[in-house]
Amino acid sequence: MSNTVILGAGIIGCSTAFYLSQSSRIQAQSIHLIEPSPELFYCASGLAGGFLAADWFAPSVAPLGALSFKLHKELADKYNGKKRWGYSLSTGTSLSQDSDVVGGSGEDFLRNGTSRAQAAGARPPIDTNGPSWLTTTEGASLEVISRENSTAQIDPLRFCRFLLDECLARGVQLHHPAKAISVSKDSKDKLASVRICAADGTETDLPCTRLVIAAGSWAPKVFSMLFPSASTRIPIAPLAGHSLLLKNPRYNPEDEEKGCHAVFATDTLGFSPELFSRVGGEIYIAGLNSTQIGLPEVATDIQINEQAMKQLKDCAAVMLGLQDGEGLHVLRESLCFRPVTSSGRPIISRVADEKLGGGISTREGSEGGVFVAAGHGAWGISQAPATGLCMAELVEGLPTSANIKALALP
Repeated sequence: MSNTVILGAGIIGCSTAFYLSQSSRIQAQSIHLIEPSPELFYCASGLAGGFLAADWFAPSVAPLGALSFKLHKELADKYNGKKRWGYSLSTGTSLSQDSDVVGGSGEDFLRNGTSRAQAAGARPPIDTNGPSWLTTTEGASLEVISRENSTAQIDPLRFCRFLLDECLARGVQLHHPAKAISVSKDSKDKLASVRICAADGTETDLPCTRLVIAAGSWAPKVFSMLFPSASTRIPIAPLAGHSLLLKNPRYNPEDEEKGCHAVFATDTLGFSPELFSRVGGEIYIAGLNSTQIGLPEVATDIQINEQAMKQLKDCAAVMLGLQDGEGLHVLRESLCFRPVTSSGRPIISRVADEKLGGGISTREGSEGGVFVAAGHGAWGISQAPATGLCMAELVEGLPTSANIKALALP
């Protein structure tokens, strides 16, 4: 019998378990989710913006992005996503308050600190007055950059909880908080088990023939620890990003009938802020990123930078038109780490046995394998369902629903 261990119970790990547990060829009880953080989704999965796009991606990632947008809608339609996790169509808008806009691309904007609006590509601009909660300066340029029905919005924390609840209801086993500390092989040198350590120090060996590393920014560390003699490394780096969740000061439920709004500003107060309105009157602001903040042992060990928070609050006050910040109602201050690659492409791949090192191999075909699903940068929420589906298909040795050949481990 094949047993699947998924390291990381964030949105990618839960999406993988969600689709894998639907298979008639797999017993859900043989799927194990391992999560070391004391608080679930206290990372880029639960603290992200939740913006979804169908076609804002480079050609190598376009099939994955399109499939994922379709799956997001199907899940929302089937499971009442509007009520359960705030699924809503959205309008993507580019805001420029200066004529000297810094260029970027769908792959490099995050690391370069430019605007995600560049990822939308060249489209005829559509003039707009923008959302009612946005205040612009005189001479500002505001343009709709998304095509109709091609962008959407969710609350990623509630979506993650939905995925996990569905997995647990089917019988998937969650080990939390616990971390993987080693792997073992059988008499034929095939991967046979993963040893995990619980918070109280108790160690347990879980049978494992198929191992999925979906640990986000922690994926390289996890892989290197389990396979110290490996001839390859997972080329993912952590990018820290602060964010604020605010109460919309001019919230009107009737506005939601027109959908949510995503505003990508290119030149405001020293960085490129992103603002997303959500169902229920919340506004999320982010875009203040740093490569200088070290990755903690677990997500809950983060230390929020107060100066960064002040910069975000000042920016929010200006963009929401709040004099001296009066009326700024902060619901949550957050810092999380996005897993980024130098190419801007995620890694969704089986690791070749010869790269594992240590004389270890895996069972052939769908009976075994070591897999990686990480490195989505700012698009983890948007691309999660398709990543989970394609990873489940990879694990089962089936053709993938999207072309992910360009996303193999280099």
